Amino acid sequence: MRSIWNGAISFGLVSIPVKVVNATESHTVPFRQIHTEDGSRIRYRRVCELEDREVTQAEIGRAYEDADGTIIPITDEDLAHLPLPTTKTIDIVAFLPADRIDPLQVEHAYYLAAGGVRAARPYTLLREALKRSRRVAIAKLVLGGRERLCMLRVVDDAIAMHSLLWPDEIRAPQGVAPDAGVTLRDRELDLAGALMELLGEVDLEDLHDEYRKALEKVIAAKAAGEALPEAPGPASGGRILDLMTALEKSVRAARRSRGEEVDEETAAEKPEKPAAATRERASQSTQPAKKAPAKKTPAKKTAAKKTPAKKTAAKKTAARKRTV
Repeated sequence: MRSIWNGAISFGLVSIPVKVVNATESHTVPFRQIHTEDGSRIRYRRVCELEDREVTQAEIGRAYEDADGTIIPITDEDLAHLPLPTTKTIDIVAFLPADRIDPLQVEHAYYLAAGGVRAARPYTLLREALKRSRRVAIAKLVLGGRERLCMLRVVDDAIAMHSLLWPDEIRAPQGVAPDAGVTLRDRELDLAGALMELLGEVDLEDLHDEYRKALEKVIAAKAAGEALPEAPGPASGGRILDLMTALEKSVRAARRSRGEEVDEETAAEKPEKPAAATRERASQSTQPAKKAPAKKTPAKKTAAKKTPAKKTAAKKTAARKRTV
């Protein structure tokens, strides 16, 4: 892999020569701009405004335009005089737990390769120290024409570097979340949790760019003069009107995908409308009063037991008559 930066890691008084190489690559299908009328290529050319002619890359330099329009040429030699130690050094400033880094800050990924045989020992020392501490190194360096914040961490047996956005480059999420006042039912949260459990985890190695594959099929069909593949219809069979219905259908679909049997008529999976639920709860609360008359059997038994009491009363009456 070709290096894009050569320098050293500054780890206290330890200097580790390294080379920065890209850790990622793009698999995006490239497109060209064309003139739609005749299909010819559209190209951008570098033209000198003064001489009105196209110039080569070797003739192009950089410059800073002042507020009054003055052009100030800046050469590589000028940049070599930057009063910064990070122009050729990855300067480690701190070590932090990895969870202290907000994922919003993470930009590009690179690998740091040891710069020669002499760098192998200090490189290994830093790598093993990061492993043992379970921390990441926070450093600064100049890359791509500006000083960047970066994070060093261990990936397998290599040290990876991620460029980070500066904290003041992260926008606050004001106005993004919905206004307060949204209330959720416990049933909705239970279904959402059940859906999360059913979907489970995934090995990221199993995920692929389906858009790129589909695009390549369209290009191949177009090149061969064949009919273009049919685009699939919408995933949903119809418009889902409420959140509960969407959750119920999602849970059933997830269970089917796992090969589980789904009872379409299960009450727990039926969408519960607020009005119907209220009526059902109201009817349930009145049912005990309606069922009370059904318990007549104990009442009859009690009445039967009172018969001896009547006979006793009759005997007492007869006894009083004899006494008189």
